[in-house]
Amino acid sequence: MLRLDHVRAGYGSTPVLHEVSLSLDSGEIAAVLGRNGAGKTTLMRAISGTIPCTGGSLSFDQTDLCSLSAFKRARLGISHVPQGRDIFPKLTVAENLQVAASAFGKSQSDELEGAFEQFPILAEKRKARGGSLSGGQQQILALARALMARPKLLLLDEPSEGIQPSILDEIATTVEQINTQRGIAVLVVEQNLDFAARVAHRGLIMDKGEIVEELDITELSRDRELQRRYMAL
Repeated sequence: MLRLDHVRAGYGSTPVLHEVSLSLDSGEIAAVLGRNGAGKTTLMRAISGTIPCTGGSLSFDQTDLCSLSAFKRARLGISHVPQGRDIFPKLTVAENLQVAASAFGKSQSDELEGAFEQFPILAEKRKARGGSLSGGQQQILALARALMARPKLLLLDEPSEGIQPSILDEIATTVEQINTQRGIAVLVVEQNLDFAARVAHRGLIMDKGEIVEELDITELSRDRELQRRYMAL
């Protein structure tokens, strides 16, 4: 499904990703882990198209992505929930979701009711402005908005950041459900090892802009030396 071969990317003249190679199969969940500054967020941006690749190849369902804009990548089935969520704070919860549905030509009423059924807290807050929600509620809104496009691949960047345990548990359950019930593949960037171990099938360790280790996520959970080496835990 998703394949990166020796991908390079960065910001202006500053390189961040150095020859990154990875693959993600249909219906798989993988977690990208590593300490701050390792290049994890840059990797997600390069896949979603918010920054360009400067080298290597990047494909999704055998379609070359390097020449495609972020919008066209989204049309192919890639949804990105960025770090910081990036919801529209002045729009209501319902309006945030309606914007996402209309952008992808989906029936606003059908998709909206589906989102409210899956996320009851959003139904309760449907008339509240996005900016008035708690951090956890905003993360759920960002996730629901991404799912309005009915993606094949979901990119989650630090979904646990600043989230209370009860909301984080709901997010983990949702990720598990959309993966098993709808076959959506998920690539998640995380610092929270417990969350990553719960949802992911395998772990990809990133350090200094490279994938340096690929392992079973439970192995990382047990190995304190690996945690100290790559995650400063």
